Amino acid sequence: MSEQHIHTSDEHAHGEHEGLSKKKIWQVFGILLLITVIEFIIALWVLPNGYMSRAVGNFVYIALTLLKAFYIVAYFMHLKYEKLGLQLSLTVSFVFIFYFITLMLIEGGYLHLHMPKV
Repeated sequence: MSEQHIHTSDEHAHGEHEGLSKKKIWQVFGILLLITVIEFIIALWVLPNGYMSRAVGNFVYIALTLLKAFYIVAYFMHLKYEKLGLQLSLTVSFVFIFYFITLMLIEGGYLHLHMPKV
């Protein structure tokens, strides 16, 4: 006949998030804090004093923000420990959303420039 296997909560507690220890949490916190400090330095000191152009500053600021978003999603939302299929489905969805937002902004800019004003 068939055997039933009963799972207890103790069996899954160690295997699901084995890489997320207190040390790793503090390490990710330190990385996020460092990125935030760099963003504040760029926003409050580098850009106002003209050490970096606005275009480069915005690019660096957006890249640092995306890096912070990666760390938050990967470690604190536990996506790093999920299966590859879920990671890919979420990543592809995010890419399409970003692509459609970009298309809408381009189209809106075109319409703003080329439509007659009423």
